[in-house]
Amino acid sequence: MSETILVPFDGSKYSNKAVREAVSISKRSGAKLVILSVVDITDEFETQAPGLADKLSKKTRILLDKIADKITAANISVVKEVHIGDPYEIIVTIAKKKKTDLIVMGSHGRTGITRLLIGSVASRVIGHAPCNVLVVK
Repeated sequence: MSETILVPFDGSKYSNKAVREAVSISKRSGAKLVILSVVDITDEFETQAPGLADKLSKKTRILLDKIADKITAANISVVKEVHIGDPYEIIVTIAKKKKTDLIVMGSHGRTGITRLLIGSVASRVIGHAPCNVLVVK
């Protein structure tokens, strides 16, 4: 049984599906959820647009508050976290720090040349995560 489930959340329909799946698993297992959003802004970009990371972090927190309210209403324990950095690195780091039992994340469904050129956060998380990863299509 899972005790802690990490759910990377970016507001996309894919991450919303992942939240629904994680809630379903949590209802059966009693696991708490950690909902994680990562603001993906490089230092170079922040230099060009000072304050953008803070502005995006505030918007992200509002989005997380809404999803967390729905999860709490289902009587599930939830923790919200927002971090700035490379999504895959942050996801793996938080999974290790929180001793996560399972990561449930959405897939953006990239294939072919697009996936080769820009990579896939999900595939990188699968390769480096300290626990099982469930990718929801």
